[in-house]
Amino acid sequence: MTRKILIPFLLLMAFQANAQIKYTPSPENLKSREWFQDARFGLFIHWGVYSVLGDGEWVMNNQNIDKETYQKLPNFFNPVNYDPKEWVAMAKAAGMKYITITSKHHDGFAMFDSKLTDWDIVDRTPYKKDIIKMLAEECRKEGIKLFFYHSHLDWYQENYFPLGRTGHSSGRPEKGDWYKYLDYMDGQLTELLTNYGEIGGIWFDGDWDKLDADWRLEKTYSLIHKLQPACMVGNNHHLAPFPGEDFQMFEKDLPGHNTTGFSGDSKVGSLPLETCETMNNSWGFNLQDKRYKSTKSIIQYIVKAAGYNSNFLLNVGPMPDGRIQPEFVSTLKEVGKWMEKYGETIYGTRGGPVPPKSWGVTTYKNNKVYVHVMNAENSNLLIPDFGKKVKGITLFTTSEKLKYKQDTFGITISLPKDIADETDTILVIEI
Repeated sequence: MTRKILIPFLLLMAFQANAQIKYTPSPENLKSREWFQDARFGLFIHWGVYSVLGDGEWVMNNQNIDKETYQKLPNFFNPVNYDPKEWVAMAKAAGMKYITITSKHHDGFAMFDSKLTDWDIVDRTPYKKDIIKMLAEECRKEGIKLFFYHSHLDWYQENYFPLGRTGHSSGRPEKGDWYKYLDYMDGQLTELLTNYGEIGGIWFDGDWDKLDADWRLEKTYSLIHKLQPACMVGNNHHLAPFPGEDFQMFEKDLPGHNTTGFSGDSKVGSLPLETCETMNNSWGFNLQDKRYKSTKSIIQYIVKAAGYNSNFLLNVGPMPDGRIQPEFVSTLKEVGKWMEKYGETIYGTRGGPVPPKSWGVTTYKNNKVYVHVMNAENSNLLIPDFGKKVKGITLFTTSEKLKYKQDTFGITISLPKDIADETDTILVIEI
């Protein structure tokens, strides 16, 4: 993921440069967008040779490891316990509808069999297998859509020149052909979009490393949409969406918020939305990170994201042997049990008619508004008027009818003490 150093002037330049791109999404793409919004919950996977060091996906940059030394890492990456069937089954049981995995992170190492470089899992590791191909096949069998996280930034390729704000200890020569690098990147994207079946989307990250560079986004985005018209494009550039993009993501924040500093000037646009977060505090495997989020906090984040009309992409960083940490697996099982019971109030919904409040959020589907109360302040809940006549209000779990009053002030609902759920008390307003 990213590190925060935003330069307002360069951000403005980048936005103006890309604002000239014209883009009309295809019917297939519009259908994908609708599916994406209905899906609401996905699994993010950060996995690469960096997991060997157990210090996150930024270890090459953070530990100032030069390129020559870093090239030793693939020799230790042998994920003999990798089982894509287990991964996909875990995601499905958690209630997730899609998986986004790192095809290439900032270290430039391809987790697929690229013919454009030997800096990949098949050529450089003792494992010798294409884990992306294996995962793609399993996702297809199980009806899970597969997305690829693909880094614009590359600390390995010498043509990534001039250097950006990161990767200065890599030991690369002070020369290179920038457009050859972009051709290389487009070439790898072509491989991913022609050799692995139908792909749900490309999740870009890293162009914030060189905000004043000509990233040729129009050409890259057009290539993706030409190869797979239904494939969605998103870019974690922390700006308002550019033409050619099909969804807008927010890193470690709900849409419209900037508590982490990553969202920058990224105002909420009209595209489908997604927020991503970690299960501890790391994206890639981190041996010492025990700051595990509780099941309750993750469920409430799913609910809040839906209330903000957004998907939630929840990350795991698999261990170098191919297993996912048991702490993550256990929590995801618990999340899955909740989603199985309450998923109706999340899947296929849109952000509700009432803006998020301190007590919770609303979602809606057809003639039902789901009121998610996560922080009841008293026994009477006042919901602002949203212009619809209420036919009745019930408790989601039991269909028990609740007392309410609708007047010019809004809708006042009586909440009996014995109905409260410490995670999420869900009411159903029929309109």
